[in-house]
Amino acid sequence: MKLRDAPSACPSLWRSLPCPPAELRLDLVLSSGQTFRWWESSPGAWTGVLGERVWTLRQERNRLWYTVYGEEQDGRPDGAETDQILRDYFQLDVGLPALYRAWGAADPLFRKVANDFPGVRVLRQDPVECLLSFICTSNNHISRITAMIERLCQAFGRHLCCLDSRPIHAFPSLSALAGADTEAQLRALGFGYRAKFVSGTARAIVKGLGAEGLRRLRTVPYAEARRELCALPGVGTKVADCVCLMALDKAEAVPVDTHVWRIARQRYGAVLGGKSLTPRAHQEIGDFFRGLWGPRAGWAQAVLFCADLRKGQELAGSQDQARRSQGRDNRRRCPP
Repeated sequence: MKLRDAPSACPSLWRSLPCPPAELRLDLVLSSGQTFRWWESSPGAWTGVLGERVWTLRQERNRLWYTVYGEEQDGRPDGAETDQILRDYFQLDVGLPALYRAWGAADPLFRKVANDFPGVRVLRQDPVECLLSFICTSNNHISRITAMIERLCQAFGRHLCCLDSRPIHAFPSLSALAGADTEAQLRALGFGYRAKFVSGTARAIVKGLGAEGLRRLRTVPYAEARRELCALPGVGTKVADCVCLMALDKAEAVPVDTHVWRIARQRYGAVLGGKSLTPRAHQEIGDFFRGLWGPRAGWAQAVLFCADLRKGQELAGSQDQARRSQGRDNRRRCPP
């Protein structure tokens, strides 16, 4: 199957939603470590798996364009259904500019950053996929996590289609990851110590809550949902907060790592926690930002995280370029 990277390619297979950049920036949201299943398949086009379908998304002016693969044979896909899937995934019912104004009014540091990073919103992901993906984030970075999740899907997920000879798989089901030999297979795929936690959590959910029980945590209070998640193998407070925020409708959840802890202390002057990032420190830092940003504090933190990530990537790119330039200069200085 051929990749479609713009509405000009097979216009009848594309649909669009009204969505200005102030409400959503695909390039910021899909590359900032919330999800690991999208890639920029051509400049401005993002291809990935959502709801066991393969999509390509593109923003042009004030429209969000999309195409869904594999449904061409059945004619035009049900537009009302696919529109709603995207609205739900990007939580487009939440008006972002008004939130940015409120956060900026409460926090001058946020206001300083926000102008350069509009349209950063929190995704509403499948709870199983979000939970198992974030277990893989421990002591890891985005490019490596993305590669791990890709190997996980290829090994255990259902094959969906091939795009330009690239095989695309669904995220594995819980039952596919709950087998007795799953841990060994994951270790062979390079998951290291995380293999035990991915397979152990899959088995624990199958035997306990079940996928629907995990999804029903959307309806319970934040503290209860986090407590349930922290009882699973390999799930600490930070991973639990990521899942609460990005899959369980807990907009007040503020995932805290050493970087966020450092921001709270250095940029905001908050004297929180002791000398290490204990569960108490997690709670105090989260409470500090909830007091500052309000009931959608996790969304505000996502904007700052995205800004810091981009600036870090730009700095790393500048350093790489400087090293390459220095190497060329050194070679030119060497005598023949």
